[in-house]
Amino acid sequence: MRFTLNGRTVSLDIVGTRRLLDVLREDLGATGTKEGCGEGECGACSVLIDGEVVDSCLVAAGQVEGRDIVTVEGLALQDGKLSQLQQAFIEHGAAQCGICTPGMLLAAHALLQQSKRLTADDVREGLAGNLCRCTGYTKIIDAVLSCTK
Repeated sequence: MRFTLNGRTVSLDIVGTRRLLDVLREDLGATGTKEGCGEGECGACSVLIDGEVVDSCLVAAGQVEGRDIVTVEGLALQDGKLSQLQQAFIEHGAAQCGICTPGMLLAAHALLQQSKRLTADDVREGLAGNLCRCTGYTKIIDAVLSCTK
């Protein structure tokens, strides 16, 4: 199986029915992708597949043949510095326990790719598939909105 992960081509000899989440974490060391519920309800395991936010716990690895996958590790800039969005999460205190943070970042990144003209309601709707039990969402929304200015 071959696909692109964070800009580099990956070739693996694996059972295609394994969860993408497990392949990312166990075989490829992309441990930024977290398992929350394992049922596609919380968004902690969100990745981008061809630019779409997807819960990797619900995807069989065989489904990503030839596709482009981005994990939270892929959001950093080429020089290794944090992206504007990642920096905004830090500056606004939008990450607390860290379980939801990678999924939130990827969902927010996808949202910002669609439009830089966002309201708080747009951000709430765009992040609706990602649950956070720590921040109350206000800091997350503020961090995302700061990237629209």
